[in-house]
Amino acid sequence: MSRRADRLFQIVQVLRTRRRVTAALLAERLEVSERTIYRDIRDLSLSGVPIQGEAGSGYRLLPGFDLPPLMFTGLEVEALIAAIGMLQTWSGDTLAQAAGSAQEKLLAVLPYDKRITAERNRIVSPNFDKYPQVRVWFDVMHQAMRLHQELHLHYEDDKGKASERVIHPLGLSFMGSVWVLVSWCTLRDDYRCFRLDRCTSVAFTGKTFTERADRSMQDFVNLQKARWQ
Repeated sequence: MSRRADRLFQIVQVLRTRRRVTAALLAERLEVSERTIYRDIRDLSLSGVPIQGEAGSGYRLLPGFDLPPLMFTGLEVEALIAAIGMLQTWSGDTLAQAAGSAQEKLLAVLPYDKRITAERNRIVSPNFDKYPQVRVWFDVMHQAMRLHQELHLHYEDDKGKASERVIHPLGLSFMGSVWVLVSWCTLRDDYRCFRLDRCTSVAFTGKTFTERADRSMQDFVNLQKARWQ
């Protein structure tokens, strides 16, 4: 696929995932000038892609338009297979099974050459089963995050000091060798992070919580970015 054809495809993909997109955003995303984006939008419209909008106000893709699925490059296939392998090794059993099912579906519909690329993937995630209990905690915390369920933790810090916390789980972050749960701690009334391998027990309290803009994974990430700037 030529660079221009690839760019046109990416423009349509971006329009599919957003309600309205400005030429400036597309130009920054694709590393071209806004004039190039205007020309590409015009050519896409002339070719039959139903794009609504104009320069200055942004563009959107009208409902009902779609592209053939699974138009992956070889590198994209390799990236997907590598990511699936990491989830199968490092996440909980529930998500690992879902990742395995997704891989089977992907391989089933890939063209022959892309399927060979996937099957010859050399980016592997060996499982030495160092923290088997982490897989159990991961599943519990993942479910709690999705359902906004409060959790009760028994935890040991790096010095072996034990504590109990009631938390609102907000997100999971993989730190290279361990998973860390980002949460709102009801005891400290602030964000706290807990390593899954240091949890000695995890249980649902039976209560739910409402996530707020100032008590969310995105807010936590924004605060961390601000501290490092």
